[in-house]
Amino acid sequence: MNLSRRAVLYGLGAAVPAAALPAGPARAGGIPHPAEDVAHRTGDVPHRTVGTDAGPADRAALIANALALFAGTPASNARPETAARLAAVEATARARLAALDGAGPGELFRGLPLGTSDTNLSRSFQYLYEIALATRTPGPAPSELRGSRPVQRRVADGLARLHETWYGDQSAGYYGNWFTWEIGISSHLSRTLVLLREELAADRPGLAAACLASMDAYLRNGRDGDVDLDSRFHTGANLADITANRILQGAAADDHARIAKAVADQLTVYATIDPYALRHGVTDGFYADGSFVQHASVAYTGSYGKNLLTRAVQALRVLDGTVYSPGPDPARSVLRWVREGFAPVVFEGWMLETVKGRGVSRTTSGYADTAAVVEAVTDLSALVAPEDAAALTGWVKHVRATTHTPPDPAAFVSPVSIARYADLLASPVPAADLLPAAHHAAFNAMERTVHRRPGWAFALARSSERISKYEYMNGENLMPWFQGDGAHQLYLAGQDQSAAFGAGHCAVVEPHRLAGTTAPAEVRRTVPELYGGLWYENPAAGFTASSEAQNAYVYFPRGTTAHSGGARLGAYGAAALVLSDDAARAAADAGKLPDDFTTHRAARGTTSWFLLDEEVVVLAAGVGDPAGRAVTTTLDTRVSDPAAEVAVSGGLRDGGPWHFGGPRGGGAPAWVLWSDVTAGAAVGYVLLSGPPPAVSLETVTRSLRRVRLSNPDTPVTRRVFTLSLDRPPGAPPLSTAYALVPGATPRRLRAYAEGPLRVLANSTRTQALWHDRLALLGVNTFTAGPHRVRAPGTAGPGLTVDGPASVLVRRTPDGRLSLAVADPTTKRRTVRLVLHGRPLRAVSSDAGLTVRRIPGGTLVEARTHRVYGRSLTVVLRPDRF
Repeated sequence: MNLSRRAVLYGLGAAVPAAALPAGPARAGGIPHPAEDVAHRTGDVPHRTVGTDAGPADRAALIANALALFAGTPASNARPETAARLAAVEATARARLAALDGAGPGELFRGLPLGTSDTNLSRSFQYLYEIALATRTPGPAPSELRGSRPVQRRVADGLARLHETWYGDQSAGYYGNWFTWEIGISSHLSRTLVLLREELAADRPGLAAACLASMDAYLRNGRDGDVDLDSRFHTGANLADITANRILQGAAADDHARIAKAVADQLTVYATIDPYALRHGVTDGFYADGSFVQHASVAYTGSYGKNLLTRAVQALRVLDGTVYSPGPDPARSVLRWVREGFAPVVFEGWMLETVKGRGVSRTTSGYADTAAVVEAVTDLSALVAPEDAAALTGWVKHVRATTHTPPDPAAFVSPVSIARYADLLASPVPAADLLPAAHHAAFNAMERTVHRRPGWAFALARSSERISKYEYMNGENLMPWFQGDGAHQLYLAGQDQSAAFGAGHCAVVEPHRLAGTTAPAEVRRTVPELYGGLWYENPAAGFTASSEAQNAYVYFPRGTTAHSGGARLGAYGAAALVLSDDAARAAADAGKLPDDFTTHRAARGTTSWFLLDEEVVVLAAGVGDPAGRAVTTTLDTRVSDPAAEVAVSGGLRDGGPWHFGGPRGGGAPAWVLWSDVTAGAAVGYVLLSGPPPAVSLETVTRSLRRVRLSNPDTPVTRRVFTLSLDRPPGAPPLSTAYALVPGATPRRLRAYAEGPLRVLANSTRTQALWHDRLALLGVNTFTAGPHRVRAPGTAGPGLTVDGPASVLVRRTPDGRLSLAVADPTTKRRTVRLVLHGRPLRAVSSDAGLTVRRIPGGTLVEARTHRVYGRSLTVVLRPDRF
């Protein structure tokens, strides 16, 4: 492998064009690049290769970079912006020292008994790291901890005791969660070995080598004490964690081979996942459409993806300016992650729920999730080309300007990042999102859709035989059953999203009443309630804590349908889902699971979403339950602060008012308006067809522990509005169509009586919508054979689609047609459709599309083989020749 040196400035001078720089030194706040300083002092020569000329100077540069990453530099720590972070480091270390002094029998730190709890063991290593960090953190103010050899000796003694008594015995270790032993402990321990490299060598000779040997031995899912790229545990964010730790270990041990191997292994996480040409069988990572998957089938940008981003950028910082630096390509890959993967799932500084897996149940807010992304992007801006750095700077400022809760730099890992963040905010680069205000992201590789317009964002979660319905694990996300069954979140601008979403939302909303879902109205028991533990234990049947059976049937079961996906046409989108049982239920029906294993049967329904400028239109057909249970279809759920003034109103089809809570004899509403008067938020619902909905508004109080065992037993109270179709047991399947209208007013909602929405078809075979003003036709087809749809009047196109597909067609005033087609099943080789009427010719088209004239119209053939649900687009015009 050829890893070339790349000297990159960490100052603002490398981040934005020179014309945009404030007056002052080229480096942010005069902060020297630590590796460059080492290179200057040692006379290192750039552009060396690992195999021939890596030497001690490069390991010294790695140490300097790592110290700057975790502890800062004298220049960064002299900045006033870093004072709060330095104070936090000092206060934390003092608290840990007090806990060390107060430890009882069987403890290293007070309150953390050791011997049976892997979590307490990991925290003990963490506390030692936090003490060591304070001794190595430079700062302008005097500190008794800084450079204190007695305190550092206490850390060394603590490490020795942990290793000798609770960690070093391989036969006694490795209880609890594998992650603790292979990643968690090693993260804290590796950093401590770097921080106290010389001190440990003096005070405890041989301890660092013993710790390294133990960390290697605990890589039990690896091979020979190292990474195994064929292991299902060593993928994606987990692989980034392990390799980042091993880079630090190699620097601490002056071990060239360890560093080089770790860098080579880590480089695999930067590669885009090609589902048709998997490397080492790995499906975890970023896909071409910006999707991020972890655990083989979980949509996870906002949790594991965030962790991968953080560790990848940190690793590039540590390697920068050394012979081990992999060059600019990994930074370019990370830049693409930010643009295409992260920017679409951050709305006004809030990380969207649909990409957080079991993290949706955690009390950490979406604002804090985004703050970690902001820190990584701040660091990334020093590693990319100036024009890209300027765009990242604009995005960082955009998040700061639009969020309800700005990122707290004191929570950043690195004081250098804090200083750089301050310089980015002070730069003349204007705040700007990385995306246009009107944007549609079709993350078909992870079954997620995010649709954005000025003032709102709509996020949709689907599932299939490719992507899990939900993720439960380790007592987190206890009631997740319907989160991938078309659940949506509608975010409104200018709001405190933590009052409407987050763990509080999960706690107060009943699991079968998640917005957008169809679910049986039944009480289900959580995994701990069913089995008395955090998982189903049955080794004879293949069920242990991290077994593949546990993953497939308990932690993150997939759906059993292939049909989930949609088309994207510019800033417009369509999506479709066929509800199905999960993999556990299918296995139980096939007699493949033990009798004491509990599974659940899903409801049924076929649903389409058409995502437009002012509305999201939902068509559902075949909604019901073959088992004859009561079923609830939730059109929407809105959650507000308990003190908020919430109003619900509506209108009848004859134009008269509909009164919430009034007598049913008043008639079914044509529209309903929910308003949070206090927050200045409103959502309207246009009821296009189907039975009248049930409307409820109640104040709900529940504990946060209801959704996550480690949450505090703290009650949360919210006002919960629900608009639903509640079907009694044995009711026949229904069809319904409705539109969600963010920011609606009564006047706007009354106007829908005259258009522009027209439902052209709504069955389990075909669902289609025409929008008059947009001249846009959306069609989702679900079964084999031809599906013919005709837009009303003469302005709209007519077309026939062969087999299951998703199609969007829009006519422009000059007579051109823009068309997008996708295969939501990902299984078809070709999708064919015919546009009826005068012949058309292609003006431009994606590769894989062919257009030809046939009697009565134009045939469009889309080669959808191996495009993994991606849309293919073409622009057509009348063929006048």
